[in-house]
Amino acid sequence: MPISPSVRPLSGVDYPSTFLEFQDWFSTDEKCLDYLARLRWPNGFVCPRCAATTSWRTTDGLWMCTACSRRTSVTAGTIFDRTRTPMRTWFAAIWFVTAQKNGVSALGLQRVLGLKSYETAWVWMHKLRRAMVVPERDLLTGTVEVDETFVGGISRGNVGRSSDKVPVMVAAESLGKNRIGRIRLEPTPEGRLTLVNFTQRVVAPGAMIKTDGARELRRLSALGFEHQYFTQLGSTVPAHIDLPAVHRVASLLKRWMIGTMHHGASREQFGFYLDEFTFRFNRRTSKSRGLLFYRLMQQSVITGPHPIKSLVIPRDDSAACDVRPTPDPAPTGGLVP
Repeated sequence: MPISPSVRPLSGVDYPSTFLEFQDWFSTDEKCLDYLARLRWPNGFVCPRCAATTSWRTTDGLWMCTACSRRTSVTAGTIFDRTRTPMRTWFAAIWFVTAQKNGVSALGLQRVLGLKSYETAWVWMHKLRRAMVVPERDLLTGTVEVDETFVGGISRGNVGRSSDKVPVMVAAESLGKNRIGRIRLEPTPEGRLTLVNFTQRVVAPGAMIKTDGARELRRLSALGFEHQYFTQLGSTVPAHIDLPAVHRVASLLKRWMIGTMHHGASREQFGFYLDEFTFRFNRRTSKSRGLLFYRLMQQSVITGPHPIKSLVIPRDDSAACDVRPTPDPAPTGGLVP
């Protein structure tokens, strides 16, 4: 299982192209650990303490630095840190998560892997969602539509911010002819000018920004962007005609929440579900599920451990507002995956 030095990973060289090949590559935990080592140290071992590059393998499968004698595991400091579950099971989970076009819920993961506890599957899914965001990812360019949508159940008699739905900021590259490039999604924080700040964070200066006619958005032209806005008040043109990309992304997001997550995302964790949807959407044209497996594995070895205490976000019951009536179950037992 060599890892090619090329920038573009190769099917059958850097990652398995089929499930049968996946089973052959990762039939033992030792093969899984060797693959992780190649991903984590593509140019050879690097000591996390002294940065030395020479080491030898101990009988218990650890790497010992010949310079400072530090012993380290290839899983230390990654999402697999201190796991007691066989690495083959972890690899199978990542293959299954990336092989499914629309993703999988924690309950679905528990069933397909035969995990004894739902809480274990829940923790694994949230660890993987943390790894789905690439640090310092590229900014959106070209023509970018920016708007806000509201995700949740039915809120009768109330619309927009007056409802109990979760506001979500959406930015989408518009490529013309009903084509969409990359997207960025974030829950809307409290405060004013949130869409302006969001645009500055995710869109490259000089891009053409298309928005609705909200007055606070008109300052974008003074912040280094070309800005075109469409006023809906008194207009006979529907909003989805002027801003087709963001409206289509919002529609797909809502369908994904219903079809895959079954509205099963609490408001406190909702940003991480948006990260998963973004990861999948931006790679929707990939012809190889194995390549998605490879990318998520790459990001898993550079993502911190995220212990269970950091994954469970305490709720303020007096102010909690869930995306669904029943909150997303969080781990309650003492199980450590």
